[in-house]
Amino acid sequence: MHPQTLRQYDRLGLVSPSRASGRGRRYSPRDVVMLREVQRLSQEEGVNLAGIKRILELEDQVSALQARVEELTAEVARVYEALQRSRRVFAAGPEGEVVAVERGRRPQRPASTFAPSGALVVWRPPSR
Repeated sequence: MHPQTLRQYDRLGLVSPSRASGRGRRYSPRDVVMLREVQRLSQEEGVNLAGIKRILELEDQVSALQARVEELTAEVARVYEALQRSRRVFAAGPEGEVVAVERGRRPQRPASTFAPSGALVVWRPPSR
């Protein structure tokens, strides 16, 4: 690539290399990839430099939005987990310990601790 082309890309903000002592430009591997992409868009696709700048800005926005989506997805997962924990139901176990049970279910009792008698008791309110 011609040095004048590199300076123009730098002036337009398409590629921003670091500076060495003596104000020389130092291009990182990422800068080289970006230069090749700018060259491809310009020569093969026929996009002007203003269009290339806009494409690069939009690609940066897409990357930022993808990162934000990942953050929000993780936050939704954390909130959902907290909601699930807050919906737990607790009951007293056979020995009096606290146990978590599913909503709408009773805690399981060991068969040896409680054996149903088969007796039926009907409750009636006291007469007035």
